Amino acid sequence: MTRSAKRPSLKNSVLDSYAVLAFLFQEKGYERVLDLFETAAQADRVAFIAAPNWAEVRYMVERKVGAARWQEVRHKLLGLPLEVVPADQALAELAGEIKAVKKMSLADCFAAALAKQNKADVYTGDPDFKMVEKDVKVVWL
Repeated sequence: MTRSAKRPSLKNSVLDSYAVLAFLFQEKGYERVLDLFETAAQADRVAFIAAPNWAEVRYMVERKVGAARWQEVRHKLLGLPLEVVPADQALAELAGEIKAVKKMSLADCFAAALAKQNKADVYTGDPDFKMVEKDVKVVWL
């Protein structure tokens, strides 16, 4: 299947750090994230990432390629149709509610909470998201 053969819908979309890192390092599933960014840009829309997931992207990029390269990567990411969503009280409480009953990392709970709050699809390849498939639509990379 070519990349343009199946475009993502224009439904609200949330990216987990897994998806952003796959995109950055061209790992398995990066094409789906690339297609999402292209579709969002053409429609003048954005995908969302929760602030805790943004923090994960930063530290994982720094660990993999160093702090100096983070600035380049950060600039690249901020040029994409991607909006970092602050963790306000409502989002934090919803993430806490998910964390209380699911064995997921807290950052993953923020991604799931943001997707649930916005009735959005969450893009990831992290198998922990199988625990929330009944609550949010997961787009697997």
